Amino acid sequence: MPGLGRYPLRSPVVWEQPEGPPAGRVAYAAAHVVADPLRDNTPGAPAALDWAATLGFRRHLWSYGLRVAEAMDTAQRNNGLDWAATRELIRRTAELARDFGDPAELVACGAGTDHLPEARTLPAIEAAYREQIATVQEAGAGVIIMASRQLAAVARTPSDYHAVYGKLLAEVDRPVILHWLGEMFDPQLAGYWGARDVAAATASFLELIHANAARIDGVKVSLLDEDHEIRLRAALPPGVRVYTGDDFNYPSLIASGSHALLGIFDAIAPAAAAALHALDQAETETVGSGRAADLAKYHEIFGPTVALSRKIFEAPTYHYKTGIVFLAWLNGHQPAFTMVNGAQSARSLPHLAEVFRLADQAGLLTDPDLAAYRMRALLAVHGR
Repeated sequence: MPGLGRYPLRSPVVWEQPEGPPAGRVAYAAAHVVADPLRDNTPGAPAALDWAATLGFRRHLWSYGLRVAEAMDTAQRNNGLDWAATRELIRRTAELARDFGDPAELVACGAGTDHLPEARTLPAIEAAYREQIATVQEAGAGVIIMASRQLAAVARTPSDYHAVYGKLLAEVDRPVILHWLGEMFDPQLAGYWGARDVAAATASFLELIHANAARIDGVKVSLLDEDHEIRLRAALPPGVRVYTGDDFNYPSLIASGSHALLGIFDAIAPAAAAALHALDQAETETVGSGRAADLAKYHEIFGPTVALSRKIFEAPTYHYKTGIVFLAWLNGHQPAFTMVNGAQSARSLPHLAEVFRLADQAGLLTDPDLAAYRMRALLAVHGR
């Protein structure tokens, strides 16, 4: 079988847990959910979660100084995570965050319209958004207004988007994050903001942001286009952050000024924390040689993770969640390699074998013996 063969593991890397969050960047890891392997999570079944493992993984992310972006596409929104499970996930994560600090600072949750797929008018879509936003606000967490498949299907012009988002932004109790998710992550979101042309869509997006800047904390952009993100960042009003969602180019984008809200941070949290603290050191250095050394350390840590991320997020990109969960299983964060909606089958064995190798090369197999044991078990299931 192509891509399979003997592979010698490197020595494990010991990643230190930082004393606190990074100072120079706000960094969210978009967290996955853990399916209960002893319950029905076959395609089309309601999500049945292993709550202990799901919440334990959020403790892991907070322990490295990262914030948690909850109930996002990494957690399989619009891909098996139904609204009943999502609502409970938001409530439980926000409650758990109180053990670490203020949920409004530590957790931002996706609010969308996926619980009402039959919504086919702008007022119905507004009502769907309001219900989910209220759920997040009542939990005490921050709000991420997610892109809506229902709105993408109904809206015909930029003004339709502005009408819906304008009303929602006028009602929120604190500044929110807007999420622009590209069609490579969800083909049903093609033409979001009222145009298939990216430049025209960006103009529409910026018009909305400038009209509502006081109610927007930042924008999460997942278009996998580094130059576009840099231009967008320069065009934003003062005080509105860009949270990069570019899982291909995040080291350079973060170094040049973007904040982060990334699915790959779920899988590389120890390295991400170390890199961000090296960047903090670089940005506080007054001596040129010290700054250069810290920047070199930042890129040295992040560098090997990029090949891993690009593999996990390779086309079809919307199946990236399988690699994220696979690594969580290899590293002992969950007892089984199972996913809601049966999504563990969405990637091939050679793909997963390459993820295993690249994770090892990035120093992200925290217990190589456990990872090797589990990888052998997966190979045996596949007759290898």
